[in-house]
Amino acid sequence: QVQLVESGGGLVQAGGSLRLSCAASGRTFSIVRMAWYRQAPGKEREFVGVLSWSGGSTVYADSVKGRFTISRDNAKNTVYLQMNSLKLEDTAVYYCAADVVITLVPSNYWGQGTQVTVSS
Repeated sequence: QVQLVESGGGLVQAGGSLRLSCAASGRTFSIVRMAWYRQAPGKEREFVGVLSWSGGSTVYADSVKGRFTISRDNAKNTVYLQMNSLKLEDTAVYYCAADVVITLVPSNYWGQGTQVTVSS
């Protein structure tokens, strides 16, 4: 199994920046991808971005491209979501998720979420 713990959420003014962290523990060697999702009140959960655990390549949703950056610290098994130029519509609960393969069986794990509120 893999455990994920997010941190770094909070209240920030529009135009500001915030960095979220997602610390992974457990069978981290089985991680294939780490992704960030978000869910705003009354809306469905949406994809924000994903990072390949082995190669480090990234893909972002159009809504955050150019403003958000996913990075990782291999030594700490931690993935970061750097959010710049935040907008009111970025307000949501942000979740990290890990896609893993253990003995050829794929599965995914989710963190508990961290609230990001962007104010005007």
